[in-house]
Amino acid sequence: MKRMVWDTVKVFVIFVACTCLFYFGLQVMHAEYEQFHRYDTPDGPSVKVFNNEQSFIERLNIFFRLGE
Repeated sequence: MKRMVWDTVKVFVIFVACTCLFYFGLQVMHAEYEQFHRYDTPDGPSVKVFNNEQSFIERLNIFFRLGE
């Protein structure tokens, strides 16, 4: 009986230690990515994806033709 209680305590301590390690690891990752600004203007040779030189009729035609 004593051995079973001791094994249960060991498993509980290991579980609590791993849970705390996981929790603090998530906090560190959150602190790192909280300062990351995703919507800043890109650096370097970036290509503009959206070209707004089409007329409204042309855009409407593409919308109906492609369904986008």
